[in-house]
Amino acid sequence: MSTADPTALSFRSAVEADVADLVALVESAYRGDDSRAGWTTEADYLDGQRTDEAAVRGIVESPDSILLVVEREGAVVACCQLEHRGDYVYFGMFAVRPGLQGAGLGKEILAEAERRARETWGAEEMRMTVVNVREELIAYYVRRGYRRTGELSPFPYGDERFGVPLRDDLAFELLVKSL
Repeated sequence: MSTADPTALSFRSAVEADVADLVALVESAYRGDDSRAGWTTEADYLDGQRTDEAAVRGIVESPDSILLVVEREGAVVACCQLEHRGDYVYFGMFAVRPGLQGAGLGKEILAEAERRARETWGAEEMRMTVVNVREELIAYYVRRGYRRTGELSPFPYGDERFGVPLRDDLAFELLVKSL
């Protein structure tokens, strides 16, 4: 009889064969009606795509990035990007299957991402940007040790690679955590 924990997560770096599945995962977590099953949806203020195969492939192929694939019992349940940028690592493209959100996976994945940033690159800091109107999501990261900097960068209005804004007050806020 196996003693493996069926709820255990496994982590690996994405490969080319994962690209289409990861695009579908990210889209399902953030855009459209399927995303409303989770709490990370952006469907109320952004339409269109969240990412595409070219963007995901670029992360997979970059020597300074890891697109971490998270699996449970062989099925992809989440992903996140880690990009080495000097003395810090940028954390992005974090997606958990909508039906699995709110069950503690995010906390476990974030901790693993932070561990890898320290061990792989010796990073002293993790940084991310979050859409400024996402107060619930920002609060989630603050509870995990991230600090709001108040530093905003403009949302790329007119660049549909990032989605089609449904409101005119979007920006990205920088969040930072010392590792």
